[in-house]
Amino acid sequence: MTDNLALWQARLQRNESAYSHRLAAMDERERIYKGSRKIDKRVIGDYTDEAAHVRNLTAEIIEAQVNSSIPQPKVTAMRQEDEHKAKLIEDMLRNELNRLPMEQLNDQQERTVPIQGGGMFLVEWDNTQRSHTTVGELVVSLLHPKQVIPQDGVYTGVEDMDYIILKMPQTKEYIKRRYGVDVKSETEQEPDVKSEANQSPADDMVTQYIAYYRNSKGGIGLYSWVCDTELEDIDDYQARRVKRCKQCGEAKPLDGNVCPKCGAKEWTSEVQEYETLTQPVVQSDGNVIMPYYVMADGSMIPTMIPYYKPDIYPIVLQKNVSIFGEFLGDSDVDKIKDQQNTANRIETKIVEKLVKSGSYLVLPDEAVIRADAEDMKVIRPGSAASAQLISVKDMEGNITQDLTYLAQVYEEARQIIGITDSFQGRKDTTATSGVAKEFSAAQAAGRLESKRVMKDAAYAQLFEAMFKFKLAYADEPRPVTSRDLQGNTTYEEFNRYDFLEQDVTGEWYWNDQFLFSCDTSTPLANNREAMWQETRENLQTGAFGDPTDVRTLILFWTKMELLHYPGAADTKAFLEQRLQEQMQQEMMMQQQMLQQAQQQAQADVMAQAVGNRNL
Repeated sequence: MTDNLALWQARLQRNESAYSHRLAAMDERERIYKGSRKIDKRVIGDYTDEAAHVRNLTAEIIEAQVNSSIPQPKVTAMRQEDEHKAKLIEDMLRNELNRLPMEQLNDQQERTVPIQGGGMFLVEWDNTQRSHTTVGELVVSLLHPKQVIPQDGVYTGVEDMDYIILKMPQTKEYIKRRYGVDVKSETEQEPDVKSEANQSPADDMVTQYIAYYRNSKGGIGLYSWVCDTELEDIDDYQARRVKRCKQCGEAKPLDGNVCPKCGAKEWTSEVQEYETLTQPVVQSDGNVIMPYYVMADGSMIPTMIPYYKPDIYPIVLQKNVSIFGEFLGDSDVDKIKDQQNTANRIETKIVEKLVKSGSYLVLPDEAVIRADAEDMKVIRPGSAASAQLISVKDMEGNITQDLTYLAQVYEEARQIIGITDSFQGRKDTTATSGVAKEFSAAQAAGRLESKRVMKDAAYAQLFEAMFKFKLAYADEPRPVTSRDLQGNTTYEEFNRYDFLEQDVTGEWYWNDQFLFSCDTSTPLANNREAMWQETRENLQTGAFGDPTDVRTLILFWTKMELLHYPGAADTKAFLEQRLQEQMQQEMMMQQQMLQQAQQQAQADVMAQAVGNRNL
């Protein structure tokens, strides 16, 4: 066992022990959300029982808050000359959101965050994803809070920590393929990070531990291991590296594991601080960076530019609601835990009352009932007086008070979180008009505004990390598509060299001075039905121009096409063809009028000439 392995195993054990009570609470929250039947009967004793019926208030309230819209990027330039670059970054980020499975990630995050109080995004650059013209792609995945062990005592944020440790369930084949290390003899140490507690280890799985830390220069280091096997130890993880042959120093080819120069198969990793240009670099503004400088004596010095390093943790934390002194935010499950427990108890009590209620037959002691499979039952009362004592008693349990208090508990849970009938789209008897209903929904939205702000803040940090990773590792220009003001598709390129600048002293540096936030108009833009209706109203009110003019209709259907209205493109094409026909007819009419005017002018000249001869 190496010293580094022992150091990181000790750090994991120490910080996990300090974080253990929070980890235990995570499993309990998941069980409650899934409809746990466990009842905590603190009123009559410190013991537990199971509910016969569960009204899952927790799941209902959390599902009511799910927002499927994905925040869209908004990039602000710090300098006026960088406005076009900011627009390009926005378009690039939108393209990445479309390429990545953000719908699935957001759907899972929308439940994990309110249940656990927070969730994490993991941003990585996967150099194995290659095409014919590019090497590497951005990869964004999710981390459950159970997979993250923060540094003990540092709960203000990820960037304030000296290190943070992840638990990643991986297959043994993946470890061998990725790191070249055979771990078939190892067992899965922590299967619980995949789902609930008390999971049995899988034969083909192991738990990989990844520690990100701040190195002595302020960069990001990485240490990874499985059980007692070290996988990676990289002090400057985000620095550029090149693998060279141990024998001759030749760079390793992209494909293959044999040195093309000497045939060796052993490689060493070498950090590269600067990139030496081998050919001219053309920036989008037409500026050309030459691969060498010509000195006064005629000598040529190669152009060397520094490699860009993000120097940020690749972990983005999304909180539910911020709370002082906690790494994660406040959990909705914790807030309504008592209400859920009470609801389980009352539902169980109601079921017991209903099951025990029913009809009972009253008989005197001497009466006899024949018990067989016949439909007609025979009762022998013994005497006429005893026959008068035979009767049926209906025993019904009174559950009125139980239902009343159950409704009160349900309202308590909703009011704690801030959910109203109008917010859920249910019938709201307190709202007597449409305006009152809108106001009620707006009040609920105001109470939940903090959660949306936290989501936007996390996505803004995610957008910044995606840009910095793209700026650091996307060597080849990447295509970027967007829409212009006319709704036409435009094609550009994200070239990281466009962000390379030179100061007055001739030193090269990377321009990453951009502000990242979320477009606040995204929720309305994602509501297509509302946008369609608003666009129609703008047409009817004349906001686009004369509603009967073909050009106005083309503008209207262009907007509808941008909003993905069915058949908008065909209607727009038809109107454009009609406009061309009208323009051709107008040109023909103008030509005819011009010819008639010319003919009339010639006739007038000839008539005047004839008149002059007659004189």
